[in-house]
Amino acid sequence: MSETGSSVVREPHATLGHRSPILRVIGIAISAWLLLAVVAGAWAGLTAPASGTAALVQGLTVAEVLFAVALILLGSIVEGFGWGLSLGTRWPYTRNIVTLLLRGDPEAAHRMLATMVGLVALALAILHPVESSFVGLGLVIVTALFGMGTLYVLAGRAPAVVHGTHGLLAYLVFLDYLVALHLPGVSFPIYLEATGALHAVLLALFLGGMVTGQRGFGKAIEAFVRPKGAAQWIFILHGLAALLVIGTLGWMEALYPVAFVLALVQAAVGFFVFHAVNLKPRHPGALVVFHQAMVLLITSAIVLQWH
Repeated sequence: MSETGSSVVREPHATLGHRSPILRVIGIAISAWLLLAVVAGAWAGLTAPASGTAALVQGLTVAEVLFAVALILLGSIVEGFGWGLSLGTRWPYTRNIVTLLLRGDPEAAHRMLATMVGLVALALAILHPVESSFVGLGLVIVTALFGMGTLYVLAGRAPAVVHGTHGLLAYLVFLDYLVALHLPGVSFPIYLEATGALHAVLLALFLGGMVTGQRGFGKAIEAFVRPKGAAQWIFILHGLAALLVIGTLGWMEALYPVAFVLALVQAAVGFFVFHAVNLKPRHPGALVVFHQAMVLLITSAIVLQWH
């Protein structure tokens, strides 16, 4: 279909999302965050104790962490406001993707930022050829491929596990560069294996993505007492995983006090997201973005051990 009064032509199976004032506010906030990422990366490079390539790597790593945060939040905007199929299933680009980006299409912005994340990951692998750089680049590539798969999940042509895996991989990209920044020289796979608190969070994250994938594009989960159908059963598993996160962080509360409090708040947020999805299944709104932001805070609090 084509937009009324516009020369922009979309795929016949593309579906425009919901526009609202809050979407514009969130879009401005994300744009400001990206500007902050560039400034923070430049500042980190200029003020780094080392010079030359080492300073450049420091700056790029800071920017990559912040870019990864923005990319995850853009993905939640796409989901929360129903833009997942705004470009149809064509991937990674369409002929008019820059025009669509300038017109405020979150999915176009998501794909363009994903390209930037990939380019920075490639630059880091070239400039700083260590394990974390190669792991990060590999994760970015695989995440992008699963991103293509999520389009087919929403279109009903791929299983929900693809959607859950895509979300999990996106967070692994973020965590790899965050660990590289916070704990230079530490192997990310070894760190991940040793950090049990992250296991519970990543399991809940994966199942949350499965819930979204299983319900498909614009479908409600529906209220229930006894679960019926795959979407409701996966939601139950997601809820149990959320309880596991609270139990795990509660057990390790001395190490992760902030993460534990955030997990308690997140459980309440998840309850409201469930109702938002059932009330407006095509565009549940900003609660989805807030829900994802809470996951970013929880994972950051674990890695950085906020107290």
